[in-house]
Amino acid sequence: MNRTELRMALRTLSFLDSQAHRPEGFVELSGEPHPKLLVWQPEAIEWIFREDSGLDHPGSRSMRPLLGPHSLLWLDGPRYGTYRTLLGPALGSRRLADFHGLISDAVDRALTELRPGTEFALPEWTRQVTLDIASRILLGADGPPVLRELTAWLERALGSPVRSLAYRLFRGGLPASDPALDRELVRIARAARPPALAALLVDPDGPLGGVGDEELRDQIVSLLFAGHETTASATAWTVCWLDRNPDVRRDVLDELRSTSDSGADANAVPLLQACVRESLRLSPPVLIAGNRRLTGKARLLGRELPRGTVLSPSIYLAHRRPDSFRCPHRFDPGRFLGARLPTQHYLPFGGGARHCPGSGLGLLEARMITAALLRRREPRSVGEKAGVPAIRGHAMAPSRRLRMTVTACHD
Repeated sequence: MNRTELRMALRTLSFLDSQAHRPEGFVELSGEPHPKLLVWQPEAIEWIFREDSGLDHPGSRSMRPLLGPHSLLWLDGPRYGTYRTLLGPALGSRRLADFHGLISDAVDRALTELRPGTEFALPEWTRQVTLDIASRILLGADGPPVLRELTAWLERALGSPVRSLAYRLFRGGLPASDPALDRELVRIARAARPPALAALLVDPDGPLGGVGDEELRDQIVSLLFAGHETTASATAWTVCWLDRNPDVRRDVLDELRSTSDSGADANAVPLLQACVRESLRLSPPVLIAGNRRLTGKARLLGRELPRGTVLSPSIYLAHRRPDSFRCPHRFDPGRFLGARLPTQHYLPFGGGARHCPGSGLGLLEARMITAALLRRREPRSVGEKAGVPAIRGHAMAPSRRLRMTVTACHD
């Protein structure tokens, strides 16, 4: 790890902010013989996503021990295509209505803990809700005890930026899970029945032709992690930004009072949907849209790039380009009302061949959780430092210091 990479690892957000002024829209993290470039120039991002199927996806060295070598997040080739073919329809827009009741039930259970006077850590609360939802969709399990072990392990790995960096520098990556935890996750997955997604993975007559225990473990951990961590952050950030902008919060509450919709239908709550999208712009849960490695020479960013060059699209910096977003540091959900921005400018769910197949589900959860919380409780932030970003692995979540107190209930 060279000096530039160390700066990014040690002080990620301040490093990224220090690069935002670069007119070329990229910074070289490491040089020859195989350069690594952090990229936020729209034309380069468009090229990366367009050529994505012909690029390699090496993944993250530090995250590999956490999610496993077989994780679909860095799988390539026909096997990855089969996973996409399987998971895409199962999580696609036509299936979202099947999850409405499940999400509502999970939110109802979580809201019972929030009585008047209760003070709670918002990021931890949203992670609890979204992990419950992810477990039910993936495993069909009703809050199995193994989730507590999973949560404790992820917190050890990601809860402290200093500890996470120490793992990366001195142990080659974040800590792997306990073998007993892995065996229990595999056991539950193999016992899953439709419509649980795990049942599709383990079906010997399905397109995957059956999955071995090691591969199954990696996919279950990856889907649980990706299926709840980013959605929890997006939801917490949405609530946080609305708390900071009382006029927008008031308008969202007026919108919610005007409809009986739970937030499931984005067209019924356009302002809330715009607030979620704007939160994803200003506070993207994932800072980088994966790594791509050139399989041949390419002319890009005004230079000849050799085979083996790694290109990392920066979501954080792409979302802060003033030529893409006027007053980019201002929370302005109006910019998303009646507008859809091209992927090279707005990419909270990545793009190309690696676009997140659960993006629609993530938006659905964020809307429904936020709508229920604001309708049925009056949460207010506690402390002047509420909403400080914290790095969790390669993700950006609100700090655990973002605490809220329930000032009233409306059940």
